[in-house]
Amino acid sequence: MSETLPPQTEHGAGFEPTRVRQFTIFLENRVGRLMLLVRALEENVGTIVALSIEESADSALVRLICADPEAGRHTLRHEGFSFSESEVLAVELPRKKHPLETTCSALLAAELNIHYAYPLLVCPNGPALALYVDDPTLAAQLLIRKGFRLLGESDLKKLA
Repeated sequence: MSETLPPQTEHGAGFEPTRVRQFTIFLENRVGRLMLLVRALEENVGTIVALSIEESADSALVRLICADPEAGRHTLRHEGFSFSESEVLAVELPRKKHPLETTCSALLAAELNIHYAYPLLVCPNGPALALYVDDPTLAAQLLIRKGFRLLGESDLKKLA
């Protein structure tokens, strides 16, 4: 039985994982800090593709994906924000009944844990999720084999 490989894309080929860069920004929990962050990025980078905020009593962690991660990194450094960078999978949701359940089930079948997920605000072909998982390479391979489409940074740059 031969295995069907995904087609060549701008970002990669075969089962090379297609990942996007995520910035996690530490913000003081003060009025206006989020607006300053968003303004700096939208004025200098363009599109914020995804955004998630995790709040505590005195601070917040903002996870976001920019259409242009290099410009995003430069802007965050230039504006003095404290941040870290990691890679997540950006997965288009299937166009069928129960798309979230279908996505979670595909990863559960391989016993892959989803640490967190949040929606992309703008997507080229409909709803999509940013996923941070135990093993991104295995998750990417599995999702591609199950017919999911992963978005790469080249896909997101088109949204800028």
